Amino acid sequence: MKLATFMMPLHPPGRPPSETLPEDREAILLADRLGYCEAYVGEHITDLAENVTSCLMFLASLAHDTKNIVLGTGTINMPNAHPAAIAAQVAMLDHLLKGRFIMGISPGGLMSDAEVFGNYQKDRNAIFLESINMVLEIWQREGPYDLKGRFFEITTGKTMIPEIGQGTIIKPFQQPHPPIVVTAVAPHSKGVTEAAKRGWTPISANFLLPEWVASHWPRYVEGCSSIGKTASPADWRVAKSIFVADDDKVAQRYGLSPEGPYHFYFKQLVRKLVGFGGRGNLFKLDQSQPDSEITPEYATQKLVIAGSVNSVVEQILAFRGQVGDFGTLLYPCHDWMDPALGRRSMQLMAEQVMPRINAALRA
Repeated sequence: MKLATFMMPLHPPGRPPSETLPEDREAILLADRLGYCEAYVGEHITDLAENVTSCLMFLASLAHDTKNIVLGTGTINMPNAHPAAIAAQVAMLDHLLKGRFIMGISPGGLMSDAEVFGNYQKDRNAIFLESINMVLEIWQREGPYDLKGRFFEITTGKTMIPEIGQGTIIKPFQQPHPPIVVTAVAPHSKGVTEAAKRGWTPISANFLLPEWVASHWPRYVEGCSSIGKTASPADWRVAKSIFVADDDKVAQRYGLSPEGPYHFYFKQLVRKLVGFGGRGNLFKLDQSQPDSEITPEYATQKLVIAGSVNSVVEQILAFRGQVGDFGTLLYPCHDWMDPALGRRSMQLMAEQVMPRINAALRA
């Protein structure tokens, strides 16, 4: 099993971006030094807590300071930008990274972002599909372009000057395009099946119950089978909120108590997804359970793995036993309320937890 990292990121709204952005960069630089294989970064426009406003711009700031880690968008919210801009910016970043890049895409889940871009209560899945289809078509052909859909129009025929290069968008470094991943949130996600049919691979979100994570694998198998491809667990990435400490008491306090950053994370998430987003189903197996019971304490206790090295190893192996075999474990980066503990957890995860997990799996 490989180890990667994922950050939404999510910080207390009172912390200025001039503090949190360097912290988020430091986490990925540390991950690179520790041998994490991939790092994904999310984006939102209208959220003071999730204040990376462009994952592409943020990753570009890391292009020449990282050496081995593959950087990924987690995700580009496709309805919130023009597909021509996305195609050009992704291609440029892919060249800056010389192919050390994975393109994560989604319709976007933050309703205030949808509202600010005029997509609230519109069919964002349809906008998402039209956008990615146009991006892929741009990369498949030379200008001039003449692409017209329900939501977007892309033309350069009136201004094309082919002999000097005007009118054509650059293609990515990786051909025909970078690997594409989608984040799966819904239980029994149909989107995973449709993504698999197109050769895309899934990331299962870290805020899902193990039973809902497990429901994604059959959907992926279904999509792969429909195109004559054998589904490989190596292609499945699963995120899980984890905190590792040298001492179990410290781990419980920082990882599970109301004073810690993991509780803060789920306090934010429960408010967005349950209190406003109508997504209480993600946090409960019995759908008759009232949403009022889905509290930050409930979610933190259900969804965070915290403990010393031995305890975390046991909990991850038990989690894998519930969800099935997968290829990459994504360690989410939460706010570094205590930077020393945040760094130490990442170090213990890479240097002690994962070697023991892989030894157990080989055995």
